[in-house]
Amino acid sequence: MSLIDRVDFADLRLFLAIVRTRSFKAAAIQLGLSPSAASHAMRRLEARLAVKLLNRSARSVTPTDIGLELAKRLEDGFDAIGAALGLIDSATPAHGELRINVFADAAHLLIEPAIVAFARVYPDVRLTVVVEDRPIDIVEEGYDAGVRYGDYVPEDMVAVPLSGPQRWVVAAAPAYLATYGEPAHPDDLARHRCLQLLLGDNSAYKWEFDIDGERRRIRVPGPVTINDTATTIAVAKSGAGLAYLLESRIAGELAEGSLRIVLDAFAARGEPFHMYYSSRRHSHPALRALINIIRARQSLPPVG
Repeated sequence: MSLIDRVDFADLRLFLAIVRTRSFKAAAIQLGLSPSAASHAMRRLEARLAVKLLNRSARSVTPTDIGLELAKRLEDGFDAIGAALGLIDSATPAHGELRINVFADAAHLLIEPAIVAFARVYPDVRLTVVVEDRPIDIVEEGYDAGVRYGDYVPEDMVAVPLSGPQRWVVAAAPAYLATYGEPAHPDDLARHRCLQLLLGDNSAYKWEFDIDGERRRIRVPGPVTINDTATTIAVAKSGAGLAYLLESRIAGELAEGSLRIVLDAFAARGEPFHMYYSSRRHSHPALRALINIIRARQSLPPVG
C-alpha cells in the first residue's frame, strides 16, 4: 500500500488548518470538530506517515521543519484542487459556509443592509460574519474574505471596492457647542474636549484634516478614549466632547440634529471600503454575489 493510500485527506486538511491558525482549537472550530478529535486525527496522521509534524506544548503548537515544508506543498495542492472544483461550483448553486471578517463600521453600513438580499439569492449558504476591529490575517484565521479600508488591505490580496471614498468629520452635540463653542480651525482643537479614538491594535488615532491642500494628522486632547463607534456616537450625543467619525456612519444623527458637523471645510476624504481575499485561494462562489449586492446599494456597477 502506497503512502497516499494510508492517508486520509481530511486529516491533511486539518493539519493545514492547524499550521495556519497555530491552534488545535481554532482549526477544530473551522472544520466542525472537537479539539480532542483534532488531536487524535493528528496523532493518527503522524503515525501513518511515521514522522513528527507538529511540536506541541501547553501554550502553543508549531510545525516541525518537515511539517512546515509539507504544509507549503499541501497549500499548493489544495489550491489546485479548489480551482478544479471551481468548475463544478460555476455550474451549480453555491453551498457551504461563507466566512468574512469585518470591522464594525463596515458591518453596520454595508453588511447588515445586504444580508436579506443575500439570503434570498443564496438560501443554502451559511453566512458567518465576525465583527472585530483588530488587524488579522484572514487566511491564517480561516476566513474567505475580509472588509477593510483600501489602504489597510495587504498587498498580496485581491481587493474590490465596495463604496466610494469616505469622508471623515468632526461632530458634536448642540449642547457641547453651546457650552464650549465651535472650533474654527483644526488648531483650535487643542482647547477642546475630544473623544480619543482607539484603533484595533490599541494605538491612538491622530485626527486627519485637509488643510491648505495638504493632509495633516493632529494629536487631540481629551480624557476619554473609546474603541467602539456606537459608544463614541452615544457619548458625543450626550455632549461630552467632539468626536471624529465617518460622515456616512452618523447620517441619521445629522438628519435628526442630535449631532452637528464642525470644521466641515477641513474634513478629510479617506479610502473606500474594500472586500479582499487571497489571490492564492479559490474564492467562494457566493462571495461575488455578496460583493455585487453591496456595490448595487452603493450605486456602483457589478464586478464580473
